[in-house]
Parts: sequence; structure tokens; C-alpha cells
Amino acid sequence: MRRVSARDSDALHSIADFYGDIPFRIGCRMLADPVEAEDIAQEALLRLWRYADRWAEGGPGIAAWLSRVAMNLCLDRLRKTRRDSDEDIPDSADEAPLADATMESDEVKQAVIDCIQSLPDRQRASVILTYYERLSNSHAADQLEMNIKAFESMLYRARGALAGCVEGKGVISADVERIHP
Repeated sequence: MRRVSARDSDALHSIADFYGDIPFRIGCRMLADPVEAEDIAQEALLRLWRYADRWAEGGPGIAAWLSRVAMNLCLDRLRKTRRDSDEDIPDSADEAPLADATMESDEVKQAVIDCIQSLPDRQRASVILTYYERLSNSHAADQLEMNIKAFESMLYRARGALAGCVEGKGVISADVERIHP
């Protein structure tokens, strides 16, 4: 980060190569649109470049910083879309593989994707950060600027809503037990 702070573009390229998939994955999962996700990833990296001189060593690290920025950008974009439109955000199929590779059924995969997309924004973010980005609850809570108790309560509600939604889509209970978002 010292090199990025000194405006070394090669250092930024190295960071983008190593960490650039993090904001892109978050964008894909939150927005269900790879084009929008690419914008999120570029904006997150651009902010890293812009604010490199404020970087504090010993902080949470580049991956955590990019995750937080990407999540905030996604939440802002979702809020803006809702403000600009009186309609709900249309559900669209996400082409990125969001469900576990061990899941056998395309029906189960699609049911999980649809149900995750139907969650409220912050609940969706909690599921994505915890299960897909594999952040601990405390790190995910920090990403969403929440205390740990409130985060865990929200995650609990999100998991309950997901289970009910998936079961409501006709996925048998044995498949629901196999779901590991």
C-alpha cells in the first residue's frame, strides 16, 4: 500500500490481480448482474487508489477493506435503484455459481439463488459475507457497521427466511438440510 500511496500503478495492478475478484464476487451476488458487479469492482479499486494515502498499517487489510467498500457500494446502488423506481427490483437469475458445488440439483441451486435475491438488502449482505465470502460473524458485522449481537440476530432471521423460502419453492426438506449457502 505504500507503493500505491506513492502512485505506483504497477502496485495497484498487482493488488487488482490478487484481490480484484473480491468486490466483483460481492457485486455479482448482491446485484445479480455481472456488468454492475464489474462497475462495483472498478469503483472499489479506484477508491483504494484515491485513498491510499490514508491507509493505516495494521488495519483490517486490503481484502477486508475492499469487501467493505464493495458491500457499501452495492447497498447504495440498491437503495438508489429503489428510490428511482416505485417498483421492486426485478428478480433476475444470477449466472455466477452461488450455490455449493456439491449441490446436485439445478432446482435446488436456483431455489437458493432466488431466495437469496428475495432477502432484504442487509440480510442478503449478511448471508453473502458469512457463507460466500467466508467472513467470521465479527468481521461481517464490521463490514456492515453493526454490533455483533445485532448482526447475529439479522443472520438468524435471514437463515430462517431462506429455509422457509426454499421449502416454499417445493424443495424437499432433505435438500434444505444439505444447503450450505
